[in-house]
Amino acid sequence: MLVNVGLVRLGLRVTHPLLSYRSVALRRFLTYSRCASVMVEPIFRLDYGISSYMSPRSKLIAPRICLSSSSASSGGSDNPDNSDPPSSASESPPSPPASPDSTVNPQMALSIQNVPENYPVVPIIAITGAPLFPKFVKMIEITDEKLMNLLRRKIKLNAPYAGVFLRKSSTEQPDVVHSLDDLHRIGTFVQIPEWDDLGSKMRILVIGHRRIQLVRQVDENATNTGDNTGSSFRNKRNSLVRRAKRAAAAFTGHDQSQCISSTSEADSTGGDEPAAGSVGSVPEHEAPVSSPVLMGETVNVYHDPYETTQELKALSAEIVKTIRDIINLNPVYRENVLAMLQAGQRVADNPVYLSDLGAALSGAGEPDELQSVLEEMDIRQRLRLSLGLVKKEYELGRLQQQIGREVEEKVKQQHRRYMLTEQLKVIKRELGLEKDDKDTIVDKFRSRLKDLTVPPAVMEVIDEELSKLGVLDNHSSEFNVTRNYLDWLTTLPWGVTSEEHLDLASARKILDEDHYGMEDVKKRILEFIAVSQLKGTTQGKILCFHGPPGVGKTSIARSIARALNRKYFRFSVGGMSDVSEIKGHRRTYVGAMPGKIIQCLKKTKTENPLILIDEIDKLGRGWQGDPASALLELLDPEQNANFLDHYLDVTVDLSRVLFITTANQLDTIPEPLRDRMEMIEVSGYVEDEKLEIARRYLFPQSAERCGMTDDRMQVDDGALLRLIKQYCRESGVRNLQKHIEKIVRKVAYQLVNAEKEPPIHVSTDNLTSYVGHPVWITDRLYEANTPPGIVMGLAWTSMGGSVLYVECTSKQPFKPSKSLPSSSADSSSDSDTEEPRTHKGSLQLTGSLGDVMKESVAIAHTFAGLFAASGAPCPVDGQLQNQLSPEEAETARQFLRHSDLHLHVPQGATPKDGPSAGITMVTALLSLACQKPVRPDLAMTGEVSLTGKVLQVGGIKEKVLAAKRGGISCIILPETNRKDFDDLAPFIKENLDAHFVNHYNEVFRIAFS
Repeated sequence: MLVNVGLVRLGLRVTHPLLSYRSVALRRFLTYSRCASVMVEPIFRLDYGISSYMSPRSKLIAPRICLSSSSASSGGSDNPDNSDPPSSASESPPSPPASPDSTVNPQMALSIQNVPENYPVVPIIAITGAPLFPKFVKMIEITDEKLMNLLRRKIKLNAPYAGVFLRKSSTEQPDVVHSLDDLHRIGTFVQIPEWDDLGSKMRILVIGHRRIQLVRQVDENATNTGDNTGSSFRNKRNSLVRRAKRAAAAFTGHDQSQCISSTSEADSTGGDEPAAGSVGSVPEHEAPVSSPVLMGETVNVYHDPYETTQELKALSAEIVKTIRDIINLNPVYRENVLAMLQAGQRVADNPVYLSDLGAALSGAGEPDELQSVLEEMDIRQRLRLSLGLVKKEYELGRLQQQIGREVEEKVKQQHRRYMLTEQLKVIKRELGLEKDDKDTIVDKFRSRLKDLTVPPAVMEVIDEELSKLGVLDNHSSEFNVTRNYLDWLTTLPWGVTSEEHLDLASARKILDEDHYGMEDVKKRILEFIAVSQLKGTTQGKILCFHGPPGVGKTSIARSIARALNRKYFRFSVGGMSDVSEIKGHRRTYVGAMPGKIIQCLKKTKTENPLILIDEIDKLGRGWQGDPASALLELLDPEQNANFLDHYLDVTVDLSRVLFITTANQLDTIPEPLRDRMEMIEVSGYVEDEKLEIARRYLFPQSAERCGMTDDRMQVDDGALLRLIKQYCRESGVRNLQKHIEKIVRKVAYQLVNAEKEPPIHVSTDNLTSYVGHPVWITDRLYEANTPPGIVMGLAWTSMGGSVLYVECTSKQPFKPSKSLPSSSADSSSDSDTEEPRTHKGSLQLTGSLGDVMKESVAIAHTFAGLFAASGAPCPVDGQLQNQLSPEEAETARQFLRHSDLHLHVPQGATPKDGPSAGITMVTALLSLACQKPVRPDLAMTGEVSLTGKVLQVGGIKEKVLAAKRGGISCIILPETNRKDFDDLAPFIKENLDAHFVNHYNEVFRIAFS
């Protein structure tokens, strides 16, 4: 290569492509020659030779580059492993550093120098995975800032050496060493010929030279004693400068001292390069233990002397043979290793090299196994360890090759089968024995429509989609969308209906078999059957069963479907907030499908199923729409004959479907939706009904599920009745079923565990041993005499009816005024002039009362004062007679007007609201004001107006049932609710004295009689 720099022409012979103009040595040389204006003879010769191994994995070459004068020869030790004791400690000089004004690229920097045989103090680099063996290269990435700064400084000082040691365990920062105990003490002395400084991290290429042992930690500023690094090159450089000055003076006769002197001054001490002999000795003290280990003192490790015995030759030959087998299995090793084994006989015959080569080639060995090869000093044992590793690598490669062949053979068979199948399809298609896939799909769809009565509008859509399917590619997305759409259209039961049973006796028998009671529901279904029988056809209806939980609303729907011989389909809309669940998704969306109604028709395969929409009072509402509004079209008899699903986009006739919905309460159902349904109330059960249900249905079912028979277990009716009264007082029977199942399970355990002999008898005496202590003893807070100011009312919730006490008391004792008028008229006229009291009373409310009940309390307080002031006139024999004397009336009036009252409804944790406790509150206030207790066997319900009119309320059946559970024998109901009471079953009204009132004066007479 010939390089021109100004008037200077340099002739350099470069024997390796890496040493281009960008190499550090060449740029440095040209920098020193740039000031000369004379011809400079070629004085340097760069020789590049390879004297180490190649790594089969990284495919990197570990070069040994020598920079010497033209008369010098390539130096360096002939001991590649440096395992034998060194003969001298001489060291070839490193290249000088770059001048400050030169642009050096550190990514391609090469340290052109020989490796010293003794270099005890080196930076410590920790690695994981596998150790580095001598004569092999490795790329290491460093992220520790302190270690990177140390390596930068060492490289800048032309001491690119380090010690590479394997960590005992892997960590997140493998290059940070906190203690020498984290490292294996035997490592490799390496040279850093190339590095890539990226700022936050550093990549270095290291070449392993010899084994070393880590002795101790030293300070990071420690250096090696007698280190003359750089002196030889500096002498040559100064000689070059002097020759250039003499040549320039002879050629031009001008003084080039200014240019040369600046260069000489810059090179006199080497700038960043340490002067010869200026390095100090290794300090005796170690670095602090808490600081990261950056530098360490090492000693060279030499293998034990050995003799070339037959065993050693056999081990070497076996390793070579195994390596050749590995090369045959894995072509990755062929390019690098095979050439070395064939041409480099020295490698094959040298057990030192061969043991390291075998360990380095093994990728199946564990880090500890590879480290043991590095630490083993006995060559014979090292060969044995290396042989074990290469054997393991060979077995792994053989297994990989076998798996690869099996997979390849399987793929070939599948490909061959596919090709033959496709050829067979083509041959059959040409012979007319088989149709195309699309033709088969079209024929399948058309065959489904043969026995169906498809409306003309729907058939037109189907024909259009079939035509489009024939021109679409089988692998296109539109083909799958069209095929799914046609699949839904052709699987719907167009014109298919199930034959209904219209026999009233048979339907009544089926309904009675499954459920006890529920006469309103059964009567309505029988009416539906009767109308259909007279008309000859059946039409769809929309019924809504509402009542407390556990009364059988959902289960009766299944019995109705069985009685009518209709297919049954149920889905719940509780919490549903997406309209698409009912009306389907648009076909443009991925994964679109029809709504629940169309899915029901596909599953039942009839146009007249019974669809149960459960929990309709718990519909949700979200950003996807309002499902309640979507149900308006579905549950409207005038609209559902042309129901339009978003996915199908064709009208579907739902007029023959019998829709049944269930709800616990009607308040949460929107009024337009409630108007479209026929409401049927399913009330709770009384004790007698629960007893029959438990005896006929619940206990036999539980016994059958648990494998219990009559000869193993018997339950008394008294035990069931006590279970109903003291454990399961709710309106439904779901909790009763759980308790019965609990009893049967415990009896089964006793039988299997041989605790008791069959049959086991469950009675009222041992019931607590199966279900625990009673939950309710009684509903009544006061059994015998009720104190003044306390009245029992009746309430109704979605869980059923219950008794509700109203308590009223005064915060402080009341003393009536001494000056009382003689009559109620005088009392009303002179109250403003002769009233000695100036304090205005107050009324405090507790018990989690709602707004409606608070208004009822205000009305009751106002009316109670007016009623007491008027003397409490009540009808007696058709005439109104005052029930209070003038003194009692005046005392009651003053009490209600000037006392601080407190009205409370027990069970304050339960929110209470509703317009049905007005007369109860008025009675409680008057009882406290007159200090008269009400009858202990009395309960009442009804709302009162400001004029004393008793208004109609709801939930009469539930309230009556609650009164019977509480042992009440007398109840007061509004006159307008007489019809509801008359509709009750006779056994419910039995032993119950009901009074129907229009005005509160009738209530007062009954309560205080």
